[in-house]
Amino acid sequence: MAEPQVEVRRSKRRKQTVSAYRDGEKVVVLLPARMSRAEEKRWVADMLSRLQRSETKRRSPARASDQALAERCRELSARYLDGTEPESVRWVPPMRTRWASCTPADGSIRISRRLRDVPGWVLDYVLVHELAHLLVPGHGPDFWEWVTAYSKTERAIGYLEGLSAAAHLELSLDDDEG
Repeated sequence: MAEPQVEVRRSKRRKQTVSAYRDGEKVVVLLPARMSRAEEKRWVADMLSRLQRSETKRRSPARASDQALAERCRELSARYLDGTEPESVRWVPPMRTRWASCTPADGSIRISRRLRDVPGWVLDYVLVHELAHLLVPGHGPDFWEWVTAYSKTERAIGYLEGLSAAAHLELSLDDDEG
Protein backbone atom coordinates (compact mmCIF):
# COMPACT_ATOMS: atom_id res chain seq x y z
CA MET A 1 0.00 0.00 0.00
CA ALA A 2 1.36 3.43 -0.96
CA GLU A 3 2.20 5.90 1.76
CA PRO A 4 -0.45 8.60 2.04
CA GLN A 5 0.36 12.25 1.49
CA VAL A 6 1.07 13.80 4.89
CA GLU A 7 0.58 17.42 5.88
CA VAL A 8 2.18 18.48 9.16
CA ARG A 9 0.61 21.44 10.92
CA ARG A 10 2.49 23.01 13.83
CA SER A 11 0.80 25.14 16.45
CA LYS A 12 2.27 27.38 19.16
CA ARG A 13 -0.92 26.84 21.18
CA ARG A 14 -0.47 23.06 21.13
CA LYS A 15 1.84 22.18 24.04
CA GLN A 16 2.03 18.36 24.27
CA THR A 17 -0.63 16.58 22.30
CA VAL A 18 -0.17 15.12 18.86
CA SER A 19 -3.13 14.09 16.75
CA ALA A 20 -3.87 12.99 13.22
CA TYR A 21 -6.87 12.67 10.97
CA ARG A 22 -7.63 11.81 7.38
CA ASP A 23 -8.69 14.64 5.06
CA GLY A 24 -9.60 12.92 1.80
CA GLU A 25 -6.50 11.14 0.53
CA LYS A 26 -4.23 13.20 2.81
CA VAL A 27 -3.34 12.63 6.47
CA VAL A 28 -3.03 15.78 8.59
CA VAL A 29 -0.76 15.52 11.65
CA LEU A 30 -1.05 18.24 14.29
CA LEU A 31 2.09 18.88 16.37
CA PRO A 32 3.36 21.39 18.95
CA ALA A 33 5.52 24.06 17.24
CA ARG A 34 8.48 23.40 19.59
CA MET A 35 9.02 19.82 18.36
CA SER A 36 12.31 19.01 16.61
CA ARG A 37 12.39 17.56 13.09
CA ALA A 38 13.50 14.20 14.53
CA GLU A 39 10.54 14.18 16.93
CA GLU A 40 8.26 15.20 14.05
CA LYS A 41 9.49 12.28 11.95
CA ARG A 42 8.94 9.82 14.80
CA TRP A 43 5.48 11.19 15.61
CA VAL A 44 4.35 11.22 11.98
CA ALA A 45 5.32 7.54 11.61
CA ASP A 46 3.60 6.71 14.91
CA MET A 47 0.41 8.59 14.01
CA LEU A 48 0.23 6.98 10.55
CA SER A 49 0.52 3.58 12.20
CA ARG A 50 -2.16 4.42 14.79
CA LEU A 51 -4.52 5.78 12.14
CA GLN A 52 -4.10 2.68 10.00
CA ARG A 53 -4.75 0.38 12.99
CA SER A 54 -7.82 2.38 13.93
CA GLU A 55 -9.21 2.30 10.40
CA THR A 56 -8.48 -1.42 10.04
CA LYS A 57 -10.13 -2.19 13.38
CA ARG A 58 -13.26 -0.27 12.37
CA ARG A 59 -13.73 -2.18 9.13
CA SER A 60 -15.64 -5.39 9.21
CA PRO A 61 -13.91 -8.61 8.14
CA ALA A 62 -17.17 -9.33 6.29
CA ARG A 63 -16.03 -6.90 3.61
CA ALA A 64 -13.53 -9.46 2.29
CA SER A 65 -15.93 -11.76 0.42
CA ASP A 66 -19.46 -13.06 0.06
CA GLN A 67 -18.44 -16.02 2.22
CA ALA A 68 -17.23 -13.69 5.00
CA LEU A 69 -20.48 -11.72 4.66
CA ALA A 70 -22.50 -14.95 5.06
CA GLU A 71 -20.48 -15.89 8.15
CA ARG A 72 -21.17 -12.48 9.70
CA CYS A 73 -24.90 -12.95 8.96
CA ARG A 74 -24.83 -16.28 10.83
CA GLU A 75 -23.18 -14.65 13.85
CA LEU A 76 -25.60 -11.73 13.92
CA SER A 77 -28.66 -13.89 13.40
CA ALA A 78 -27.66 -16.18 16.25
CA ARG A 79 -27.12 -13.17 18.51
CA TYR A 80 -29.99 -10.81 17.59
CA LEU A 81 -32.59 -12.84 15.72
CA ASP A 82 -33.81 -16.40 16.05
CA GLY A 83 -30.97 -17.94 14.05
CA THR A 84 -32.77 -17.46 10.73
CA GLU A 85 -30.20 -17.49 7.94
CA PRO A 86 -30.52 -16.29 4.38
CA GLU A 87 -30.22 -18.74 1.49
CA SER A 88 -27.69 -16.35 0.01
CA VAL A 89 -26.01 -13.09 0.91
CA ARG A 90 -23.69 -11.27 -1.43
CA TRP A 91 -22.02 -8.00 -2.29
CA VAL A 92 -23.52 -6.35 -5.36
CA PRO A 93 -22.61 -3.29 -7.45
CA PRO A 94 -23.87 -0.02 -5.96
CA MET A 95 -27.64 0.24 -6.07
CA ARG A 96 -29.33 3.48 -7.16
CA THR A 97 -31.79 3.85 -4.29
CA ARG A 98 -30.82 1.40 -1.52
CA TRP A 99 -27.94 0.35 0.68
CA ALA A 100 -29.18 -3.24 0.64
CA SER A 101 -32.19 -5.37 -0.21
CA CYS A 102 -33.81 -8.63 0.82
CA THR A 103 -36.14 -10.99 -1.03
CA PRO A 104 -37.84 -13.07 1.67
CA ALA A 105 -39.46 -15.38 -0.92
CA ASP A 106 -36.09 -16.83 -1.91
CA GLY A 107 -34.14 -15.87 1.23
CA SER A 108 -31.60 -13.70 -0.60
CA ILE A 109 -29.87 -10.60 0.73
CA ARG A 110 -27.87 -8.18 -1.40
CA ILE A 111 -25.52 -5.61 0.12
CA SER A 112 -24.29 -2.63 -1.90
CA ARG A 113 -20.52 -2.42 -2.35
CA ARG A 114 -20.86 1.21 -1.24
CA LEU A 115 -20.87 -0.28 2.28
CA ARG A 116 -17.54 -2.10 2.01
CA ASP A 117 -15.61 0.62 3.80
CA VAL A 118 -18.10 1.66 6.47
CA PRO A 119 -17.32 0.83 10.10
CA GLY A 120 -18.17 -2.74 11.06
CA TRP A 121 -21.00 -1.67 13.40
CA VAL A 122 -22.76 0.07 10.49
CA LEU A 123 -22.50 -3.00 8.25
CA ASP A 124 -23.75 -5.12 11.17
CA TYR A 125 -26.82 -2.90 11.44
CA VAL A 126 -27.55 -3.26 7.71
CA LEU A 127 -27.22 -7.04 7.97
CA VAL A 128 -29.51 -7.19 11.02
CA HIS A 129 -32.02 -4.98 9.18
CA GLU A 130 -32.06 -7.26 6.15
CA LEU A 131 -32.12 -10.44 8.25
CA ALA A 132 -35.16 -9.11 10.08
CA HIS A 133 -36.97 -8.94 6.73
CA LEU A 134 -36.66 -12.72 6.52
CA LEU A 135 -38.90 -12.83 9.61
CA VAL A 136 -41.13 -9.79 9.13
CA PRO A 137 -42.02 -8.08 5.84
CA GLY A 138 -42.33 -4.30 5.82
CA HIS A 139 -41.17 -1.89 8.50
CA GLY A 140 -43.87 -2.20 11.16
CA PRO A 141 -43.47 -2.43 14.94
CA ASP A 142 -42.72 -6.18 14.86
CA PHE A 143 -39.91 -5.58 12.37
CA TRP A 144 -38.35 -2.77 14.45
CA GLU A 145 -38.58 -4.88 17.60
CA TRP A 146 -36.15 -7.33 15.97
CA VAL A 147 -33.88 -4.62 14.52
CA THR A 148 -33.58 -2.53 17.67
CA ALA A 149 -32.24 -5.56 19.53
CA TYR A 150 -29.00 -4.41 17.86
CA SER A 151 -27.85 -1.67 20.25
CA LYS A 152 -26.27 0.60 17.63
CA THR A 153 -29.35 0.82 15.40
CA GLU A 154 -30.04 4.54 15.85
CA ARG A 155 -26.37 5.45 15.58
CA ALA A 156 -25.99 3.40 12.37
CA ILE A 157 -29.10 4.96 10.83
CA GLY A 158 -27.63 8.40 11.55
CA TYR A 159 -24.30 7.36 10.04
CA LEU A 160 -25.98 6.14 6.84
CA GLU A 161 -28.13 9.27 6.59
CA GLY A 162 -25.03 11.43 6.95
CA LEU A 163 -23.09 9.37 4.43
CA SER A 164 -25.96 9.61 1.96
CA ALA A 165 -26.31 13.37 2.44
CA ALA A 166 -22.57 14.02 2.17
CA ALA A 167 -22.37 12.09 -1.09
CA HIS A 168 -25.61 13.67 -2.41
CA LEU A 169 -27.21 10.24 -2.68
CA GLU A 170 -30.80 9.39 -1.93
CA LEU A 171 -30.25 5.92 -0.51
CA SER A 172 -32.28 4.13 2.12
CA LEU A 173 -32.85 0.72 3.62
CA ASP A 174 -36.61 1.17 3.53
CA ASP A 175 -38.57 -0.06 0.53
CA ASP A 176 -41.60 1.99 1.56
CA GLU A 177 -39.95 5.41 1.51
CA GLY A 178 -40.74 7.72 -1.38
